[in-house]
Amino acid sequence: MMRPAPLRLVAALLAAWALTAAVPLAAHAVGGSDAAFVAATRGPAPGPFLYLGAKHMVTGLDHLLFLLGVIFFLWRARDILIYTALFSLGHSLTLLLGVGLGIGLNSWLVDAAIGLSVVYKAFDNLSGFPALGLPRPDPKLAVLGFGLVHGAGLATRIIDLGLNPDGRIANLLAFNVGVELGQATALALVLGPLLLWRRHRSFLRFAGAANFAMMTAGFVLIAQNLAGYWLTTGTGA
Repeated sequence: MMRPAPLRLVAALLAAWALTAAVPLAAHAVGGSDAAFVAATRGPAPGPFLYLGAKHMVTGLDHLLFLLGVIFFLWRARDILIYTALFSLGHSLTLLLGVGLGIGLNSWLVDAAIGLSVVYKAFDNLSGFPALGLPRPDPKLAVLGFGLVHGAGLATRIIDLGLNPDGRIANLLAFNVGVELGQATALALVLGPLLLWRRHRSFLRFAGAANFAMMTAGFVLIAQNLAGYWLTTGTGA
């Protein structure tokens, strides 16, 4: 992990906050023809729902950024498997339980929390907690906890689409399997270039900049979703 000086870290945090309105970022979503398909489906359709789950994970910028942050400084295959398994366990639990029990949360707030997970992981990679004299959270528990948050985001999307009770269990399980396959695909796509980059001296030189960029993207996601919540609920009226 990188170890920036406290003043440099604070300056980077302020710069990241300043950039939150500069670049629009799209978080994960199920929309368009996919949303229409989910709403119209009656009975089991495991193939299409497996595809939707995989597509949702592979195209979800917030999921990919967090996953990248998790593996960024993991060098051993065993550690990569442990941390990705914890993330999978977390989002599978809240996805299955959330949809199964019909527990939906506000999607704007859940997605803002997912943005926070990206900020946390980048901050942790930069050794931000010791740099500011703060205790570092247990990294495994943090990944599991934020996995629960990511799963709540997935569950909220499916609930909002009105998954039909006819075939719900089969379709939900297929969607979850698709999410896991999508995560494995995303991991392979991210890990390959990352391993190649680690062989060059530029990795340590620019690893800090990469994590600052990741943290900025997380702040953008937080700001966009809090703004969406504020506008859709009329909180600011």
